[in-house]
Amino acid sequence: MAETVKKEKVVTPAKAGAAAEKKAVAQKPATEKKEPAAKAAVKAEPKLESKPAPAPAKVMADKKAAPAPAKSASDKKTDAATKSKNVAYATGKRKNSVARVYLAPGKGNFVINNVEMSAYFKRPVLQMILRQPCVVAKRDGQYDVRAFVVGGGLSGQAGAVKHGISKALIIIEPDARKALKDAGFLTRDSRVVERKHYGTRKARRATQFRKR
Repeated sequence: MAETVKKEKVVTPAKAGAAAEKKAVAQKPATEKKEPAAKAAVKAEPKLESKPAPAPAKVMADKKAAPAPAKSASDKKTDAATKSKNVAYATGKRKNSVARVYLAPGKGNFVINNVEMSAYFKRPVLQMILRQPCVVAKRDGQYDVRAFVVGGGLSGQAGAVKHGISKALIIIEPDARKALKDAGFLTRDSRVVERKHYGTRKARRATQFRKR
């Protein structure tokens, strides 16, 4: 009889009702706490939308405040050369060389890369090449030449400067075009070194062959 009484005490409706009341009480504060969190999130949303508005103004201010890049010494010299009166500019090319030539009335001085012609082109043949356009146009000693040339060797650079002088000369004096055209100084010489091919020592030089 004692054992049956113990089993009845374990399964009692009073304990089940108390457990249900505890669960109901535990769920009520959880729902009450979630409501203010949702309200806070709704209130915080308009604040986030209003913050990114002034950002573009800061970017524009930074762009305006950025300083301009400083010019190099060579750029300043070329600007000074182009600002002078009666200056003609032309670009000359030969082989792999490119020359920027500024031609102005003067006494026949030639300056190549901020160096005198006799110091830059030490070979008399190259100096003669530079003077050819003025000699053909019968204007020798009447113009000053300032050139900036890059690429290639001295021979190609001399040809590039000559091409640039010829093109600049016809800008100042269109009447000299016929004489320079007949001499071939206005035509860009397109001859360049042929590239090296696969399986050869040079462009056309084949490898040594031994029959036995």
